[in-house]
Amino acid sequence: MDYRVERLRTPAECESFARNAIDRKRPELANAARRKALTMQAETHAASSPLEAEAFLAVYAYESQLTRKNGRKTRAVKTWAIAKSHGIIQAIQKAVENPPDPAVLAGLRELGLEDLSFDALVVRHEAAFDAATVQLSKSRLSEAA
Repeated sequence: MDYRVERLRTPAECESFARNAIDRKRPELANAARRKALTMQAETHAASSPLEAEAFLAVYAYESQLTRKNGRKTRAVKTWAIAKSHGIIQAIQKAVENPPDPAVLAGLRELGLEDLSFDALVVRHEAAFDAATVQLSKSRLSEAA
């Protein structure tokens, strides 16, 4: 990671840095700063496993793309409600069962964050999800490629 990105301390600093990096035609620095901001946000949750930590990161990446798409701060309210009542893994499974938003995946791909999509998470951790969810995620990822 670039030393300039490593020294960033808050998600707000990361976002400011990313905007400045884009203005200076340094998209790789902007992407690294955005990823760091998402990681910092996800680390605020107590994850009991690496899978849960990745799931929180995926939800924050999803929220980031919703915000970009809508032009204003947008939270994944239903996903967070399910995570609170049934756990983050169930929330990811329910999110995958819903029809996908192609703009979100395209936005993640544009920023080099496609590995943070819900479908990519499910495919990486097949054992934690039911077979139908895994199959659906695999088919979506193959269609998007």
